[in-house]
Amino acid sequence: MPYRRTSSLFAAATGAATAAVALVSALALAPAAAAAPIPLPDHHSADGLTRAGHHAPAGAHGGHADHLTVTVAHSGSARTDGTFELYCHPARGTRLDAARAARACAELDRMTRWGRDAFAPVPQSARCTMMYGGPATAHVSGTWAGRRVNADFRRTDGCEIDRWGRFEPMLPSTVS
Repeated sequence: MPYRRTSSLFAAATGAATAAVALVSALALAPAAAAAPIPLPDHHSADGLTRAGHHAPAGAHGGHADHLTVTVAHSGSARTDGTFELYCHPARGTRLDAARAARACAELDRMTRWGRDAFAPVPQSARCTMMYGGPATAHVSGTWAGRRVNADFRRTDGCEIDRWGRFEPMLPSTVS
């Protein structure tokens, strides 16, 4: 009898180990794409199909393509405080000259990457210098590259100052 119990325990353990190996093997063979970001849907318009993350022609998507509303406060200049509009593809804006609008659009194009939010806030875990850049704030809303934008900017520490600087000339240069 003791031999049988050992044998059945051994068989059960062997069966469990075999099942575990099969499960690990199946997981190892699962496609790596499962961890990839979910692709955005394509957009259909009168101008045809526009792949997500690519810029639509002006006026596509009901006129909502690449349009941002920027509100700046406490920048230290009455000329740069206030609300203005930025349109890209083609570049134009309210309260922005054509050259600055073109530079802002080109910089936003350069920062745009599939699967990344160019307007993402500074991560909470970021280590930032305790440098104060002044009271300037900005709020940006609208649509960029087919995605909704709702971002706040400030200059309260080194990371936020750096993030603000990456968005110049859309955001005004400020003197710290």
